[in-house]
Amino acid sequence: MVEKGLAGEDALLVAPTGGGKTLAGFLPSLIELSQRRRSADDLPSVHTLYISPLKALAVDVERNLLTPVREMGLNIVIESRTGDTGQSRRSRQRIAPPDILLTTPEQLALFCAWEGARAYFKDLRCVVIDEIHAIHGSKRGDLLSLGLARLRAFSPSMRSVGLSATVNDPASIRGWLSDKGTDIVFGQSGAPPELDVLLSENRVPWAGHTAKHAMQEVYDAIKTANTALVFVNTRWQAEFAFQELWRLNEENLPIALHHGSLSAEQRRKVEAMMTQGLLKAVVCTSTLDLGIDWGSVDLVIQLAAPKGSSRLVQRIGRANHRLDEPSRAILVPASRFEMLECRAAVEAVMEGAHDGEPIRNGAKDVLAQHIVGCGCAEPFDLQAMYEEVRTAAPYKTLSWEDWEKVVDFVSTGGYVLKNYERYTRLIRGLDGLWRPWNPDIVRRHRMNVGAIVSAQTLSIRLQGRRGLGLGRKIGEAEETYFEQLSVGDSFLFAGEVWRFEGVTGTNAVVTPSRDKEPRVPSWGGSRIPISSHLASRVRGLISDRTSWASLPLDVQEWLEAQDNHSTVPGPEDLLVETFQRGKRHFMVCYPFAGNLAHTTLAMLLTRRLDREGVGPIGYLANDYAVCIWAMRSMSELDFAKLFQEDMLGDDLENWLQESYMMKRAFKECALIAGLIERRMPGHEKNTRQVTFSSDLIYDVLRRHQPDHLLLECAREDAARGLMDVGRLGETLKRVSGHLVISKLAKVSPFAAPLLMAIGKERSPGTSAIDMLLEEAALIDEAMT
Repeated sequence: MVEKGLAGEDALLVAPTGGGKTLAGFLPSLIELSQRRRSADDLPSVHTLYISPLKALAVDVERNLLTPVREMGLNIVIESRTGDTGQSRRSRQRIAPPDILLTTPEQLALFCAWEGARAYFKDLRCVVIDEIHAIHGSKRGDLLSLGLARLRAFSPSMRSVGLSATVNDPASIRGWLSDKGTDIVFGQSGAPPELDVLLSENRVPWAGHTAKHAMQEVYDAIKTANTALVFVNTRWQAEFAFQELWRLNEENLPIALHHGSLSAEQRRKVEAMMTQGLLKAVVCTSTLDLGIDWGSVDLVIQLAAPKGSSRLVQRIGRANHRLDEPSRAILVPASRFEMLECRAAVEAVMEGAHDGEPIRNGAKDVLAQHIVGCGCAEPFDLQAMYEEVRTAAPYKTLSWEDWEKVVDFVSTGGYVLKNYERYTRLIRGLDGLWRPWNPDIVRRHRMNVGAIVSAQTLSIRLQGRRGLGLGRKIGEAEETYFEQLSVGDSFLFAGEVWRFEGVTGTNAVVTPSRDKEPRVPSWGGSRIPISSHLASRVRGLISDRTSWASLPLDVQEWLEAQDNHSTVPGPEDLLVETFQRGKRHFMVCYPFAGNLAHTTLAMLLTRRLDREGVGPIGYLANDYAVCIWAMRSMSELDFAKLFQEDMLGDDLENWLQESYMMKRAFKECALIAGLIERRMPGHEKNTRQVTFSSDLIYDVLRRHQPDHLLLECAREDAARGLMDVGRLGETLKRVSGHLVISKLAKVSPFAAPLLMAIGKERSPGTSAIDMLLEEAALIDEAMT
């Protein structure tokens, strides 16, 4: 890396956690800076820009770099700049920039919108992008790639360096990093990790997603460690696990919580205590799973399934963060299907197999934000800017027609909105160059930079009498709870069944439902879907009977019972089971395509089943399977026709038009593109105002300009992210001609966990004992 760095060559370093990637990325810059000869007249300038996907990682790297630089007595200034950096320090950095600046993609976007950016970065020699695998395949990656293209325009001799421990396809990331022919450098492998899968009291639960059953063992493991990181996949799971550990914490061990919803002050306090070795454990989400180096951490606990081998590698690497010492980790599966996933993940990690991100085209809402930012910094020529944008890998195939469409959007808002001055942001001057319409545009843009839009919470309120206004508040839930519901769907909340009437502003409007059973059960599981790579491994593990011997005895018995009572599908098969239980008729299929694709599949299947006259009542989807129940039998359906790929045509489009999901996707695109703003000079809009504005514009555009740029972006986002249509399409193609139909007289061992999940939310009059008795009866029925 030193050799390539001093030669001015771009490089992608792929090396294991603890192998010295950070030092390898910075060492050429440290050498250059230590050998420089600066006169008294030379103005300070940024030599190296380090970009991290996490604020905590940027601060951690600053600490780890400063120590050796001080010990060597080098006259090198190193500082971080994130969203948590104080205003006085930011102002000073603009006047007296450090030699090495550590920052995030959002801060780079702000720099690109600063009128002094060209002069500030004219002497830039190197950009280091850490954990590049975690950012390149997202909208943040699109924004960063456009920022890199801008920096190359400022400083053509700049070299680019990418760092990662978990790259599945180095060639694709090399092309994303630079179009000049990036060299790939592979680091030597270190000590293999020590991985265990926890068996709580030698049993594996049939269902669940919290691993509550194993919390005592998790607490006991924490007691044996110097410092433990307990990773979970969602903020809700983090809060739950933290509360459970505190309930067991009779010895008052110092245990902390860290996730993205906590205040910056609280996160910094936890990070400082970890640095000083004052904590016994931290329950955390992905906020701490990339590159953080705390020497006291000697144990990582993954609570519930990891959902991807690359994510697991990153998390494991936080323990014993040294190349010559094995990292130690314990995986705690929450259910039997999760036990299979954990075993598959361990095998993938030991083989060095990682998840891959598909190549994607750059998002146009991100491009719109970048164009406005460039205009805020300096007037630009349309043709020259187009050529610069196309040097960013995600936009290299951008057509002139699409470019003009984006430029028209930032200059008029589109033909429906062009008569409203507030949507005019850039104008073409008499000199032919594009610039902001007025100074207020510049201030507003800088206050709303970034490609991260946080999910909001909706209030659940009764509809007013005669459908007018809103009634009393019943509770709150994240908008993801409602995004895939259609008007008329019933769901269970606070022990009662409600009919979903739609979303108004920040309120989910409901009425009491006449349904005795909800169409959509409550489901608080992880929203992170299992990766395609890991799902494929799980299918292979299930179908390979020789591998069952390595599994716990109760899981072996479960698989053997499934094979005896129904069938175990092959790796390319789609098993579809039908059976009756009580007055319900069930259909359960096992695509193993992740919860997002499965939820979409469930919604589309229920539409088709409605047309078939079987009267679908409800559905449930998780990472492994889809369960639908109906009033009439589904055993004699034409399943090949039911699962045809054409469901992704008109059925999908009709559902999208009815779904709240499109409004949510539009709001996120509108915020990123700057059509609506959360922050404005003098005040900040509340969530209700933002949602009201986006919903109003969405309805107007759908009616009068259905081909509007942001509607196009919203459709792409909904298909790619919220519904995972691409993965569902691949799954339907894979199983075409490989359907295995099993018509059963009773519930199968595979289906039993799903039926348990349906009844997890207690309805009025149902005691905990009744629920346990029902689960016991279900297990007995499935296994006998």
